[in-house]
Amino acid sequence: MPERTREEILQAATVEFSEKGLGGARIEQIARRASANKRMIYHYFHSKEALFLAVLERTYDDIRRDEAALNLEKLDPIAGMRRLVEFSFGYFTDHPHFIRLLNSENLHGARHLKKSSRIREMNSPLVAMIRRMLERGWKSGVFRARIDPVQLYISIAALGYFYFANIHTLSTVFGRDLSSPKLIQQRRQHAVDMVLGYLRP
Repeated sequence: MPERTREEILQAATVEFSEKGLGGARIEQIARRASANKRMIYHYFHSKEALFLAVLERTYDDIRRDEAALNLEKLDPIAGMRRLVEFSFGYFTDHPHFIRLLNSENLHGARHLKKSSRIREMNSPLVAMIRRMLERGWKSGVFRARIDPVQLYISIAALGYFYFANIHTLSTVFGRDLSSPKLIQQRRQHAVDMVLGYLRP
């Protein structure tokens, strides 16, 4: 029961923080969403900021777990990289709260993530996996040499993040409904083509 209550609080807090940001979120509303009470929230998380950090850590843990489940190292390097780009792009489509939470934390200068003792260790396996995939691609002659896996992942994430974080303004500026399934698919293929083109020797 305690673990289920904690989980329900985290789920409710994820919705509240993603909709209203850290400043606009209210513990009272999180308690209502979770069918809990404020005392229980403070018992588990001690403060609104600590709860926000727990939500951020859970959000990163979720995407890293899903990335690991792709089993990219069982694929040839090109197929693995294509799958990673497609997954990364699709994750923003399926998890819009991810963008909103990151936007909120960036407004605070990553103040909360800097307090996390887990965030870097969460990302280490991803970087190592990409490094191994790049090395396999280089040794087999399909990728060029000396590519920084962190820089590459930032670029992969940016191709989807920027699109979805700015989809309403971009749609207005260019007179296209960029949220339509057809244009989202076109953009995903564009992201794949850009990354694979960059990696080509």
